[in-house]
Amino acid sequence: MFIGEALKFSVEALRANKVRTFLTALGLVIGNASVILVVTISITGRDYILDQIRAIGSNIVYGGYQAGSNAEATADADFVKLADIQAVRQQLANRIVAATGVMTSYDSMLIEGKEKDVKVIGSDENYASVRNLKLLAGRFMDSSDVALRQKVALLTEKLAKRLYGSQPSAIGQTIRIHQLEFTVVGTFKERTESFGLSELSNETILIPITVIRYFSPVERIDPIYVQAKTSEDVEPLTQAVRQIIESRHRPGALYDIENLSSILDAAKKIALVLSIVLMLVSAIALVISGIGIMNIMLVTVTERTREIGLRMAVGASRREILDQFLTEAILISVTGGAVGILIGISVPLGIRLFTDDIRVPVSALSVVVAFVVSVIVGVVFGIIPANRASHLNPTDALRYE
Repeated sequence: MFIGEALKFSVEALRANKVRTFLTALGLVIGNASVILVVTISITGRDYILDQIRAIGSNIVYGGYQAGSNAEATADADFVKLADIQAVRQQLANRIVAATGVMTSYDSMLIEGKEKDVKVIGSDENYASVRNLKLLAGRFMDSSDVALRQKVALLTEKLAKRLYGSQPSAIGQTIRIHQLEFTVVGTFKERTESFGLSELSNETILIPITVIRYFSPVERIDPIYVQAKTSEDVEPLTQAVRQIIESRHRPGALYDIENLSSILDAAKKIALVLSIVLMLVSAIALVISGIGIMNIMLVTVTERTREIGLRMAVGASRREILDQFLTEAILISVTGGAVGILIGISVPLGIRLFTDDIRVPVSALSVVVAFVVSVIVGVVFGIIPANRASHLNPTDALRYE
């Protein structure tokens, strides 16, 4: 029997039981759609998480003074200084985009009729680009503001709203910090929210580091930020920055110099584990649907016993009987798998019509895997019923009621 005849007989047999065929194929539809959607969700989730982490700062090395054996007041000399930042810039000039640092103090301020402590941080013109800040209104500080010790300030988004009602309204306003008047020249926010885990909180004021230095009895840079030119150089650069800082301070002082690589690696591992778990769930759905195909085909063989006996009596070989029932099983699984693949692809593509904020990729590999699995399910779970049909005794089959 030719393949065309086998397909023709299989289609006719399946059309004779449309509801049964549909319900049998439904398992493959759900299973294959799940495989594609699971892979899509895991890839989208992984990329989103990694992009959010990278958005905190691209290729960033950061750190500061951690601890030391010197518990006396002279430990002030152990802190990272402005001179250390300058040394990093000079010695690693060909490997970094920029190096900057942060000094922190606090001042009391009247906000919405209540006295409240507000964080005041000082940095330079490189801070905004290294920390990947987003300007909302006005401008960032520039090199002249730092060099000339200008009394300019930038406010975080939420502080500007609480003080002046909106971002544009804050520009040009005068604000008192440590008894001095500063002019607000801009408002900003973190491009990716760090939820207060960085030096930036919801209510923070940014001023030139050359100005905040006079408000702080101790010069302490915490943290120092260094932006590498390439992601491949982040790990070696981390060691280089640590060596430069340690070499400029007394032996025994400890400096915690880190990068985002460990966080990125952890996120990748979590995403991988999540993908494997979801894939296993999808695989269970495919196995269950395969068992459903085998069960229905066994029922079909029993119902069509007389037909099998008649076909054998008129000359059909056991191989032809095997091919026909195996073709039916594969046809159910491939058809159901194809419909599932179309559904699995259409959902991510449909999301793109509603939002451009999240990129939803469709993995070509998942489509191929889903289709191949559909064929394998049809063959593996269809071979037992087909083999049973081909081994029926023609005489017994003709007498079957």
